[in-house]
Amino acid sequence: MADGVALSDSGRTSREVRGLIYPFGPPPGSGEAVEVAPDILWMRLAMPIALNHINVYAVRDGEGWALVDTGLDLAATREEWERLLTGPLEDRPVTRVICTHMHPDHIGLAGWLCARFEAPLEMARLEYVTARMLLADTGQAAPEEGAVFYRAAGWDDAQVEGYRTGYGQFGRFVSPMPAGFARMREGGRVWIGGQDWRVVVGEGHSPEHACLWREADGIVLGGDQILPKISSNVSVWPTEPDADPLGDWLASLKRMKTVFPDEVLVLPSHGEPFRGVQARLEALIRGHLAALKRLERTLRTPCRAVDVFPALFARPVGDGVRSMATGESVAHLNYLLHRGRASRSRDADGVDWWTANRQGPAA
Repeated sequence: MADGVALSDSGRTSREVRGLIYPFGPPPGSGEAVEVAPDILWMRLAMPIALNHINVYAVRDGEGWALVDTGLDLAATREEWERLLTGPLEDRPVTRVICTHMHPDHIGLAGWLCARFEAPLEMARLEYVTARMLLADTGQAAPEEGAVFYRAAGWDDAQVEGYRTGYGQFGRFVSPMPAGFARMREGGRVWIGGQDWRVVVGEGHSPEHACLWREADGIVLGGDQILPKISSNVSVWPTEPDADPLGDWLASLKRMKTVFPDEVLVLPSHGEPFRGVQARLEALIRGHLAALKRLERTLRTPCRAVDVFPALFARPVGDGVRSMATGESVAHLNYLLHRGRASRSRDADGVDWWTANRQGPAA
């Protein structure tokens, strides 16, 4: 069907774009909420970065609300929460805070909300302990292993020094985490307001990203695992330089194609709620496989990680996203390396040079 506009069963404007159906109208504004399913409110918090918003959700839980993700720990975000708590959330208590994963836009205000309402935090274990580890690094000196990693990727001396001076900033946007948490795990169940949600874990974007699926009516709280218009960042970081997160990411997407029926409504952390999960999962997989093919063509000539940016990204990479772009480049290079499709050698200056193996196994 061609892209078009129709009226949904609820009377809201429904749009179809590139095979995905967006059943709701404009996103909620500051202090506003949109009911996207029985007992579920969609809210949006602003962020002062290129990805300028995060969607958060409130699920009715008895006389209160379970909140899913929290936004960054900024004064403006706390003010937005005040408007939401006294407005669409009707001054009802927060019964629990659920975080899909440990990135600052998702956990930034978890500690603040948990302390304010004496509410428990629910996360996957690897997400919680990784967040606590990164908070412990806040304000610490940069480890030399990080400088080695970025120098190997092709950063110059000034850029490596920028890494050193900017290290340990995680805690700038994250309030102190609760000292304990309730664990979510793959295949587990979370009961919210007497309704059963199944935990579906993905890897690659973060260590143990938890999606929640209300199977009774096909609602998926998708976090960053399934976004409608962009692919989540999949990066290698200095703490595990030989990791293969892209392999984990692709395996998770393929597994989710066998888990989620196409009729589910995905409530993502960025963008708009949508239907058409099978098409979106396939597009995410296909996009990375196409990028790997472009990368292999580029590697016919030896390259550093920073040299392959044009093969992977449609836009120029500026200083503000250099570390994420480098991490994603290394993730794609490591994917080829682990499968015998590329080789890596380090020169006397500590720089890694990558070359395609023409006789490597097929994708």
